[in-house]
Amino acid sequence: GFQRVEAIKVLGVTISRTFSMAQHVDGVLAACAQTLFALRTLRHHGLPDDAIKAVYQVVAVAKLSYATPAWWGFSSAADRGRIEAFLRRSVSFNYRTVSAPWFNSICASADEKLFNRILHDERHLLCTFLPPERSRHYSLRQRRHNLQLPARTSALNNNNFLIRMLFKDSYSSQ
Repeated sequence: GFQRVEAIKVLGVTISRTFSMAQHVDGVLAACAQTLFALRTLRHHGLPDDAIKAVYQVVAVAKLSYATPAWWGFSSAADRGRIEAFLRRSVSFNYRTVSAPWFNSICASADEKLFNRILHDERHLLCTFLPPERSRHYSLRQRRHNLQLPARTSALNNNNFLIRMLFKDSYSSQ
């Protein structure tokens, strides 16, 4: 028979049965903590600060931001706060510059980049999941896409990447 599990790791993202991202954030932050230890060792052996910051960006920030369009919408405020706290700690250790973008903006940028690829490449794998184009064209408000907005069925569904991006312009007014 089948065995019920509490969480599953799919393509490097740990998803709990309740769609909580806490376990995924725990794992990523633990891996990033190991990266900080390695950077401290590299600094001790004489690696210049500019090189350390470059390695931090390429390794730690890449680990944190891997597949964010898939999981960021399901993360809690506490999960997001833990990631931001890690990044602030990294600034205090001089592994990251103060002027580096906040993680929220890194995720928003990744979302925008992926959504634009989906919108403008009809061969994109996720393009088939987009709703059809609107048939009526009213000049009420400028939107970045000309797609029908699907029904909002549940809070869980609203965290889905495509739903978040389709409704992105209308979230600020709710």
